[in-house]
Amino acid sequence: MSLKNAFYAQSGGVTAVINASACGVIETAREHSDKIGKVYAGRNGIIGALREELIDTSLESRENIAALRYTPAGAFGSCRYKLKNLDENRREYERLIEVFRAHDIGYFFYNGGGDSQDTAYKVSQLSERMGYPITCIGVPKTVDNDLPFTDCCPGFGSVAKYVATSTLEASLDIRSMCESSTKVFIMEVMGRHAGWIAASAGLAGQGLDEPPHIILFPEVPFHREKFLARVEECVNRVGYCVIVASEGAQYEDGRFLADAGSKDAFGHTQLGGVAPALANMVKQALGYKYHWAVADYLQRAARHIASRTDVEQAYAVGKAAVEFALAGKNAVMPIIVREQSSPYRWAIGEAPLSQVANQEKKMPIHYIRDDGFGITADCREYLSPLIAGEDFPPFENGLPCVAKLGNTLIEKKLKTTFDV
Repeated sequence: MSLKNAFYAQSGGVTAVINASACGVIETAREHSDKIGKVYAGRNGIIGALREELIDTSLESRENIAALRYTPAGAFGSCRYKLKNLDENRREYERLIEVFRAHDIGYFFYNGGGDSQDTAYKVSQLSERMGYPITCIGVPKTVDNDLPFTDCCPGFGSVAKYVATSTLEASLDIRSMCESSTKVFIMEVMGRHAGWIAASAGLAGQGLDEPPHIILFPEVPFHREKFLARVEECVNRVGYCVIVASEGAQYEDGRFLADAGSKDAFGHTQLGGVAPALANMVKQALGYKYHWAVADYLQRAARHIASRTDVEQAYAVGKAAVEFALAGKNAVMPIIVREQSSPYRWAIGEAPLSQVANQEKKMPIHYIRDDGFGITADCREYLSPLIAGEDFPPFENGLPCVAKLGNTLIEKKLKTTFDV
């Protein structure tokens, strides 16, 4: 009896360490070559499975696979494509199973956030009913840090380190120039409904006089007059004001400050522009000279300053996913379990995909200061270990080295095609 192959796919917005999870999956599968056949990767995520565009990772050298550990973004391509509910379009899921059956795939490792875990769970259920059971293991990933059960999400720690570092460095720039130039600096960071990334900027300083002086969280309703009063008070007292704003900052009625008026592939409101919106408020009401920046892709691609904790955890969940599958587990996701904060100790646990799917973990209220503009000591204790340590990639000619994969597709076996 031939060994079952495995299928791995990356989903949603990529991170500085999602490839470390891919490395964990592929290297661990290779260690168990007596139990798992080849590992195929989806070209551009789950779309690759629907189109039967499967990358044969067995053709990559051991050195190239190892290099994934220090390569940012998605080495096999990712996508923002949400499969419909089974009741709406069963055909998408049936297509996945047809492709898996055609290529003798018995393991499905889906590396993504809540929507991805939902897909993996549904595939595990439907494959049983279709008579071709597939072991489905979710691999957690999201810079937003909003998956439930896991103490933190791989990808978040490195974004947090980048944002805290950038806040510290930019604040020194503003402080040195504020007497005769810029008084207000605003940095916009990711975070639609959960303010974890914005909160991480709070690690740059302590106390009201140390930047960031104002953090705007999605969990705290935005009040224009209260915000402007705090800006003015800060400039008068300190000489300048550093603000870190989550892209999901919103008014009390739920309107986003930066609603772009469109939807993304998952049906979410397209956001962008909270920093210039706030800058205009400050200029019109207070007349201060300002600068603003949007961290955007830089924050999630900055592998050169990744958190060592994050890299290790990203690899560990990929490794655990394969080990779970070989142990006979199904429809579960490896999670990070915090055993203690100081000194920091963590372990791998598990959570059922049925409970992880489409859930969102927001910041606990006791992590946000009473005034709504900063983080508490409890939040600092939670965040600090997640940005600890450095895991620098090798450099050549002054630039970081990255994996360069061939990403060779295997031959298609199905006569039918699938449009996405």
